[in-house]
Amino acid sequence: MERRQFLKSLGVGAATIGTINLYAAPQKVKSLGLQLFSVREFVAKDLEGTLEKVASLGYRELEIYGYNGTFFGKTPAEFKTILKNTGVKVVSSHHAAGIGNKSKGSLTDGWEKAVEDLDNIGARYMVCPYLFPKEQTHETYALLPDLLSKSGEVTKSAGIQFAYHNHDFEFKNYNDSTLVFDHIITNTSPDLVKIELDLYWIIKAGYDPIKYFEKYPGRFPLWHVKDMEAGSKNITEVGNGTIDFDKIFAARKIAGLEKWFVEQDVTKGNMFESIKSSHDYLSKKKFK
Repeated sequence: MERRQFLKSLGVGAATIGTINLYAAPQKVKSLGLQLFSVREFVAKDLEGTLEKVASLGYRELEIYGYNGTFFGKTPAEFKTILKNTGVKVVSSHHAAGIGNKSKGSLTDGWEKAVEDLDNIGARYMVCPYLFPKEQTHETYALLPDLLSKSGEVTKSAGIQFAYHNHDFEFKNYNDSTLVFDHIITNTSPDLVKIELDLYWIIKAGYDPIKYFEKYPGRFPLWHVKDMEAGSKNITEVGNGTIDFDKIFAARKIAGLEKWFVEQDVTKGNMFESIKSSHDYLSKKKFK
């Protein structure tokens, strides 16, 4: 892909080029993982070009989103070719519960085919990432452990680990003595359902991730790494906020950490500059 065509397709102008070298050779640091949702605006415009860009910034392992029977409109074979061309691999994938918002490739619609297709491209984790607002009800929470467990049984047959990803609403009460988060964990098998812990959201909810590692050791093989801006508590680049990642990563063994992904849901500036900033900070660390 020609440089001018790539920049045009991503909507990146000369001002951005002046602040970030879009075609610099990959830095000689360990590869980091990225939740591709961070660059969703660019994926929608140019999938392959965006993956090239992400790889050039040092993100060679991806967690993807949006599977609906295709991968961003591509067949598994087409998507595998794109992954090979760009030098990235899919480690994990997000899939909606499909309880209130019906969609293909969700836990309740075409799940077996989703598992087959994710296995075909080499993914080793599949994650339920979110419950939509109309799904955030006591009735849904009551049904959720069984749905998650059954989903995990299917992924296990393919050698894929299933997990649930938190936000902050799970830290509200399920009943008088139990939070929704604990309800999910205690009513699912540690073998079938792991947790992808979003460090930002658990801390924003007012809870300590390390205490949860100690409460449920080995249950947290996946993390989302994003930082919290002082004052506003908004999402910011890793290293620019108030979260003590050194302390949290020091507890990674009891957590059972296997893979972690940078996720930049929003940014005040250019998204590629933001994920590069997080990469530059994290590449100096010894988090493994």
